[in-house]
Amino acid sequence: MERVYNFSAGPSMLPLSVLKKAASELTAYGDSGMSVMEMSHRSKVYGDIFARVKQSLRDVMKVPDTHEVIFMQGGATAQFAAVPLNLLGEHKTADYALTGVFSTNAYNEAKKYCSPRAVFSGEAERFTRIPGQDELQLSGDAAYLHICSNNTIYGTAWNYIPETGSVPLVADMSSEILSRPVDISKYGLIYAGVQKNMAPAGMAVVIVDKALIGKELPITPTIMSYEKFIKAGRFHAEYSAHLHDLYARSRSGLGQGSRRTLRNERIKAREIGNALLLPRFIFPFQARRRSCVAQHDERHLPHRKR
Repeated sequence: MERVYNFSAGPSMLPLSVLKKAASELTAYGDSGMSVMEMSHRSKVYGDIFARVKQSLRDVMKVPDTHEVIFMQGGATAQFAAVPLNLLGEHKTADYALTGVFSTNAYNEAKKYCSPRAVFSGEAERFTRIPGQDELQLSGDAAYLHICSNNTIYGTAWNYIPETGSVPLVADMSSEILSRPVDISKYGLIYAGVQKNMAPAGMAVVIVDKALIGKELPITPTIMSYEKFIKAGRFHAEYSAHLHDLYARSRSGLGQGSRRTLRNERIKAREIGNALLLPRFIFPFQARRRSCVAQHDERHLPHRKR
């Protein structure tokens, strides 16, 4: 059967060359003698993979030294909780601009940890527009302002960066990351589920200003702690990123010029993003379990608690 044209918002299509590369190395990655799915996250081979992924993303997005790049599990949905847990510190509130479903979901999740304020809500207008700067009723004592930069369900996007003064700006960029140049220095934190523009579902990329690290609430789970992820580096067992040979294309950058040139660069950036991150763990666990049960009576299988 021929491959279809997949226009789904996520999971995104992957370049055929990337899929073939992954397939060719399924049983043995490079000269390691084993699959990436089998190797230790503490091994030198995996360490090299992780370092290349991270550096390639820093290069293509021009991430400044003031910011750290983290790969985390749970997609963008997990970040709805991780952001307030990590950034609230001693603050009691955070500002949220409600411009669609996902910003509203993030706002509702934040209610579990603080008293967030909706500085704008487009719900009454069915989320048909983005507010102007003068419409944002910003709080001076907020831990951050949260926005969703691109609302795919409603077809709206922020065409400017809100002025927030000393309050850090947090942006959910799941729908548009790697599609256009971004001045990361203007943001305290950017996060994105990778399934729309970068890789298969399951992960999130977090780009955070190092000055914001160390403010997490005591109740923050280890698996959601930015500080602990940064300190653990590639040795955190939940890291799952795999860079293939196409990572070198990330050095092509995002150019400026005609509309056609910019469009081509955006397409190229999406291909780069697709090549950047591939999960380590795609093992068919259910098939494996059925096979085990078929070979051994289930009564003799050891009982394990999750």
